[in-house]
Amino acid sequence: MSPVRPENRSRYPKDWPAISRGIRFGRAAGRCECTGQCGDTHDGRCPALHGKAHPLTGSHVILTVAHLDHTPENCDPANLLAACQRCHLRYDRDHHRETAARTRRAAFEASGQLSLEEAP
Repeated sequence: MSPVRPENRSRYPKDWPAISRGIRFGRAAGRCECTGQCGDTHDGRCPALHGKAHPLTGSHVILTVAHLDHTPENCDPANLLAACQRCHLRYDRDHHRETAARTRRAAFEASGQLSLEEAP
């Protein structure tokens, strides 16, 4: 099962699984590469290891790959970060908030309702 959302799948290169695997298990050797990009104050590199219990949360770690510029088409290794779920979600927090707000605005506009500013 792919963590890539179906509506975004076309934005990733066909060889994304191999790229992702190379970052997670080649370059990162199965360990989260975050050194604070997520906003947490790691003592150096995050110690989370793929397949093990997360040292802070106790949850099972599945290593992911974050696009630092939030652009799936940009698969330059310098733009990719192997990250545990905690670091990836923390890193993407503001981006997710902005995307959710845009989605809500679009749904509201499509509904045909007047905003408070537009009401007579």
